[in-house]
Amino acid sequence: MVQSGLMLYRQGMVSHLRFINKDVLAATVQDVTPAKVELDLSFFPMSDCSCPTEGVCRHQIAVFFAAYATARSVAEWVEEWREPVRETAQITKWGVQKAKDLVKANNTLPADYNHWVQSFAESFDSLLREKANMSPYVIAELFQIYRRRIKASAPLEQKWRMLYELIANVLSFQKLATLSEELGHTEEAVKRTYLHLFHQLTDDTEQLLAKMGHQALPFAFDAHLEQFKDDAFGLLTCATSLSYERTSLYQLLWTDFFRKNAWRTAELTRIEQELRRLHEQANPLPLLIAAIHLRMLTDADEQALKLLEEIEDAVVTPYMLFWIDLLTQQNAWKRVGPMIELFLQKVKGYLLALENYYACTSFTRLAIKAIAPYCGEMGRADLYERALGQMLPYSFSEYEYLLFQRGQYDRWSELYAFIGVDFSDLPKDRVKIIEKAQPEVLFGLLHQSAQRAIELKNRQSYRTAVRYLKKLRTLYKKAKRLDDWQFFFDHLIDKTKRLRAFHEECRRSKLLEE
Repeated sequence: MVQSGLMLYRQGMVSHLRFINKDVLAATVQDVTPAKVELDLSFFPMSDCSCPTEGVCRHQIAVFFAAYATARSVAEWVEEWREPVRETAQITKWGVQKAKDLVKANNTLPADYNHWVQSFAESFDSLLREKANMSPYVIAELFQIYRRRIKASAPLEQKWRMLYELIANVLSFQKLATLSEELGHTEEAVKRTYLHLFHQLTDDTEQLLAKMGHQALPFAFDAHLEQFKDDAFGLLTCATSLSYERTSLYQLLWTDFFRKNAWRTAELTRIEQELRRLHEQANPLPLLIAAIHLRMLTDADEQALKLLEEIEDAVVTPYMLFWIDLLTQQNAWKRVGPMIELFLQKVKGYLLALENYYACTSFTRLAIKAIAPYCGEMGRADLYERALGQMLPYSFSEYEYLLFQRGQYDRWSELYAFIGVDFSDLPKDRVKIIEKAQPEVLFGLLHQSAQRAIELKNRQSYRTAVRYLKKLRTLYKKAKRLDDWQFFFDHLIDKTKRLRAFHEECRRSKLLEE
């Protein structure tokens, strides 16, 4: 695709390059048939082309190059783009060869914890640490080779195999996080190239814990668990980045695997000691979240909530969904209520800090899903509605549906007015029902939409405004309030007396007499 777009650009096939607005670029590409292209620079997948190709096409790539050439070198861009592909191919070939050597040297491992840990370290270091200045583009390929090599050496007995893979997942997660920091890979580079590896390890761990949770663990595991528990602490301290990913995996382990109260108490003491030793540059958040989590697991909710209150909204809010879900699964309704109340105090600040609309919408859906069971079980419709109100505008669709289903049409209308939706964009089936039941509810929306159209001050917008005004007059008539309509309209005509084109449209539509 890049090659085809590059060819069209270099042949001079891109013309009429211009900005439609600050985020959208338009151009024509002369191909077999001319293609009209609009590039959305803020969200590239929303770009459009008149050709039949679905998604990104060569014409969009050609326009991108034509725009890029006005500021930078296209040749350098292409060279930089190709580099990861070449490097990945070379490093993968080397990695596969290296893995073969490792497998020959070390086949199935005995059930010895220290032997396992040493094997993980040797395999990881020889595959991912041997080459200096490792590019983020090759990490994913080499790490997958490393994981295949680790699985090839797993014990044959099913129970030991699951424990082996569980330990491998957690320690490999730590090693990868540490390596990422040592190599100086930026958060953006990690997100783009191998963040999915951390998510994959967490998902695999969750599946293993679910399988192991249905079985009684043999006494032979005890020594392994003692060491594993201590080593898992490294999730909190192995790096300064990836806070959410590290703490999520830690929470899973201590919720579903390390269940002894004595272990949890000792772990909490260890965390508090580590927090006291922490230097100023270190990131304390994983340790703080872990301390709160262990308090929740030991039913010390009051202490946990107090700690949560002290952490900034923009930082702690996403972690709270884990505890809401956990308490919901346990049907601990008395405990989950205060957590939801605190969450609602903090969620607005978090959404404001998040800024990205798509991220805010996605988080809001997760939050509503987490809160809904408690509200339904406890009959707290008021709390559910308050939650929707706190998360506006990202909870708009859920809130709109709720108000309409309850028949609260006045508040439904106020919600649409608050969001600023144009009358023509309202759901027509809902408008028909409200027109029959409570037509005056639509007055405000029509007033608002007509006013916005008039303020655009062009002939087309005046026609739109007149259409809204005619609809408004009909509804006033239906509500037997024609005097109110006439007072409003006379005032509007006087206020817009300099807008001759608007008055002409009013006369043409018989709103205003000649």
